[in-house]
Amino acid sequence: MLFESDAVETVARLMALSARTAPKARGIDVIKTMIVTGEEKTALAEAMREYGERHDVAFFIRDAGNVAASDACLLIGSLFADAVGLDCGGCGYATCAEMLDAQGHPPATPFRGPNCAVRMTDLGIAVGSAAKTASLHNVDNRVMYSVGVGALALGWLEGCGVAYGIPLRASGKDIFFDRTR
Repeated sequence: MLFESDAVETVARLMALSARTAPKARGIDVIKTMIVTGEEKTALAEAMREYGERHDVAFFIRDAGNVAASDACLLIGSLFADAVGLDCGGCGYATCAEMLDAQGHPPATPFRGPNCAVRMTDLGIAVGSAAKTASLHNVDNRVMYSVGVGALALGWLEGCGVAYGIPLRASGKDIFFDRTR
């Protein structure tokens, strides 16, 4: 099964490419990616498990098991201190400058905010493009909020305030669906 794990890592690289080349507002790239395997993947699963236990969030513990059993995991985040400059109000502030002035990091929240609504859309498009690439190559995957929280808790994806993860696996049964709660 070594060749299958190697193939999954190749697909993870193609997914990172899909995230990088996904369209972004004003053509400004604020996306960061990271591929984790081996010991890094183990550390990520443990950080997720610890978060789940500390905050009594069972799905984090379940998802940590999925990450531990995966062949690789792609992390995708969006840089925090950025705004498109449209003053659209989608973030809840009248201007981008007001939103940037309000940015903070309450210790009880896993993501930093507020965030530019347009940049969060850019992140969603990048994540969707990456998941599409995994699907095109028949690699089982699932977009997970919990993985992004674990990655940011480890200090990975420096400068990012929001992140998601996509664990990947090649096996006879998709481990990311038909899961217990």
